[in-house]
Amino acid sequence: MSTSKIITRTILLISFVSFFNDIASEMLYPVMPVYLRSIGFSVLLIGILEGISELTAGLSKGYFGTLSDTKGKRMPFIQLGYMLSAISKPMMALLTHPLWIFAARTSDRLGKGLRTGARDAILSDETTPENKGKVFGFHRGFDTLGAAVGPFVALIYLYFYPQQYFWLFFIAFVPGLFSIIITFFIKEKKREKLLAKKVSFFSYISYWKVSTHAYKVLVVGLLAFAFFNSSDAFLLLTLKANGMDDTHMIGFYIFYNLVFALMSYPVGMIGDKIGLKRTLIIGLVLFSLSYFAMGFAFEWWHFIVIFFIYGIYAAATDGISKALITNISKRTETATSIGFYTSFASVAAFFASSVGGLLFLFSPKLMFIFSGTGVLMVVVFFIFVKVKAETDV
Repeated sequence: MSTSKIITRTILLISFVSFFNDIASEMLYPVMPVYLRSIGFSVLLIGILEGISELTAGLSKGYFGTLSDTKGKRMPFIQLGYMLSAISKPMMALLTHPLWIFAARTSDRLGKGLRTGARDAILSDETTPENKGKVFGFHRGFDTLGAAVGPFVALIYLYFYPQQYFWLFFIAFVPGLFSIIITFFIKEKKREKLLAKKVSFFSYISYWKVSTHAYKVLVVGLLAFAFFNSSDAFLLLTLKANGMDDTHMIGFYIFYNLVFALMSYPVGMIGDKIGLKRTLIIGLVLFSLSYFAMGFAFEWWHFIVIFFIYGIYAAATDGISKALITNISKRTETATSIGFYTSFASVAAFFASSVGGLLFLFSPKLMFIFSGTGVLMVVVFFIFVKVKAETDV
C-alpha cells in the first residue's frame, strides 16, 4: 500500500491542525515562566497554576472522550477544543490578574482535554490495524514539528524585541486561528451512537471494568512509565546547571523536537513491521539510557547525543502507545479508551514531576537514576507480559 493511500485527506488535515496549534503553544512554552514572574507570579504560584491546568486537561480527557463515543461525534469536540486553546493565548496578555491568568491557562488545558480523545479516535478510524504505527507516527511528526517551529519563532522575536512578551501572545494566536479554520474542512464519517446513557464527569472510570485484559495490561505498564517519566523541564534545568544560557537551552529543546518529528513516521513504519510492542520496549530502553547518561553528562557534545537519543525515544513511544491502545479497543469505544489512559497518565505525570522535583532538589543525579531504573523495571514488565494487539506478534 502506498503512502498516499495510508495518509488520507482527513489524516493530513488533522496533522496540519496539530502542527499550527503546536506552533502557537510551544511559541509561549519557553517564555511562560519568565512572563509570569514579570507580572508578579511567585515560583510557588506558577507551580500551582501549572499543576491545576495540567490536572484539568488530564481529568477532562476521560470525560470528553466518553462523551464523544456516546454521542457518536468527533468534530464538535475537536473544533471547540482548538478554539479554547487559541483564544486563551491573547487572554493571558490582556489582563494580568491571577484569577484571569488561571482562567486563561485552564481554558487552554480544557481545550486539550476536549479534543484529545476525539482526535485520536478519528485517526484510528481512518486507517487499518496494520498501519496504525505509520498514521499515529505521521500525525505525531507534524505535531512535534510545530513544537520545534514555535520556539524558533519565539527566539527570533525575542532577539529583536527582548523581554517584550505582550505581543508574542497575540502572534501565537495567529497559528492557533489557522488550526481552527482547517478543522472546518474535515469531513466526519457517520458513526454509530452508543446506547443512550448519562455521562457524568468521572463515568469514564467505569471503562476499566469492561475493558479487555490486554488493555488493562498495556495501560498498567504505560501508567507505570508515566509515573517515572518526570517533566522535560528537569532536562532543561540540567543544561542551565551546566553553564548554558537561555538561547542554548531553547536550541537544545528545538533540536530534540526536530529529531522527534523527523523520526516519528519512520519509527511508526518500523513499528508496523516488527510489532508495536517491541518498538515501545525499544523506546523505553532509550529513555533509560538517556536518563542515566543525563545524570553524568557535562560536555556540550554529551548533551547533543543524549537529546538525539531522547528524540528517538519519544518517537518510539508517544504515537506507538496510542496505536497499541486503539488496536485493542472497540471502534465504538476508541475515544473512551484513549481518554481513560491519557487522563490517568496526566495524573501520573503530575506525581512524577512532584517526586522528580523533590529528588532534583536533593540531587539531580539521584533523580535521573531513579527515573531510569524505574523505567527499566517497566521494560521488564512488558517483556514478560503479553499485549495482544491485532498487528503485533
